Amino acid sequence: MSKTVRIGIVVGEASGDILGAGLMAALQRLYPGAVFEGIGGERMIAAGFDSFYPQDRLAVMGLVEPLKRLPELLRIRSHLIQHFSDNPPDVFIGIDSPDFNLTIEEKLKAQGIKTVHYVSPSVWAWRQKRIVKIARAVDLMLTLLPFEANFYEQHGVPVCFVGHPLADEIPLQPDQVAARQELGIPADAKVVALMPGSRGGEVKLLGPIFWQTAQWCLEQSDGLQFVVPAANAQRKLQIEEQLSHCDSLPLTVVDGQSHTVMAAADSVLMASGTTTLEAMLLKRPMVVAYKMGWLSYSIISRLVKSPYISLPNLLAEKMLVPEILQNDVTPASLGEAVMRYFHEPQHAQQLQRAFTDIHQQIRCNASERAASAVQALIESRS
Repeated sequence: MSKTVRIGIVVGEASGDILGAGLMAALQRLYPGAVFEGIGGERMIAAGFDSFYPQDRLAVMGLVEPLKRLPELLRIRSHLIQHFSDNPPDVFIGIDSPDFNLTIEEKLKAQGIKTVHYVSPSVWAWRQKRIVKIARAVDLMLTLLPFEANFYEQHGVPVCFVGHPLADEIPLQPDQVAARQELGIPADAKVVALMPGSRGGEVKLLGPIFWQTAQWCLEQSDGLQFVVPAANAQRKLQIEEQLSHCDSLPLTVVDGQSHTVMAAADSVLMASGTTTLEAMLLKRPMVVAYKMGWLSYSIISRLVKSPYISLPNLLAEKMLVPEILQNDVTPASLGEAVMRYFHEPQHAQQLQRAFTDIHQQIRCNASERAASAVQALIESRS
């Protein structure tokens, strides 16, 4: 193309910065000299992105903080809409942060600007009526997972499944021996990774039960070792405080290194969340647990439409790994599920083969595939 291609991107989370940087690199190969502007993180800025605001101004979580920051967020969004309306890009791409980005996309699309949303909201699981706004807002949805694309196809929204960047990054055959060497774990040890979550509320509810589960498992097999990756310094302090009453457990808490810890383990007991995808890509047999306040659970359980909560089961469209929820989360129920992988090694091997098949399905060179879809949209303009 003779003219310089201009691409608007808005990213609100650190994970989106990783996706954005990968997409930028792929688009730069298609459009040398392309101009990228909007809001991006450190990786994107290092690649030449012009960020109008620090990306962390959008990184708000919970219920209260977004309300406190609402005037600022509305000002930023209004400025972005005005800027891209006055200076129309060849395409606008919102990466994740749907509550912020979909409104921008809707306003710009109404003016004839091509719009893309990268990373589907969990609309297939709950708040399904959002599909109406998504259809108004986007010319193209880029999904990381195949079942998400199926949902959009059923609702007539243009979609492209691009695969998951983590599936590109994590090797098909993780090196358990190297992971154990890095953590100082003997090659022949029987290891369980315990991952009660990255948020304080999750660790408060699940941590004590996980430590009791470890004790229960030890009573079945006294040769087990347990490793806990703490998501950050705050979680490490919280975990160590809980473990102060469990002096006899052969348990080690490490700073971060969740991928290394999972790769080193024979099985993983973990809170439901995106880390279940990471455990699957690392081919680790897992038990997934989740527990929340009874009122929140009673509300959310009525809203969620999905039959499963863990990504391995959602991707397989069947119960590959145990999901143990709410009142069923007890040391005995969790322990029995964890120990099955040791008592029935053939079951663990079957699971690892299924994980490998799914890994190959979502290992699609995501950034290149996303860039090709964006290019097709740009060049479809009349």
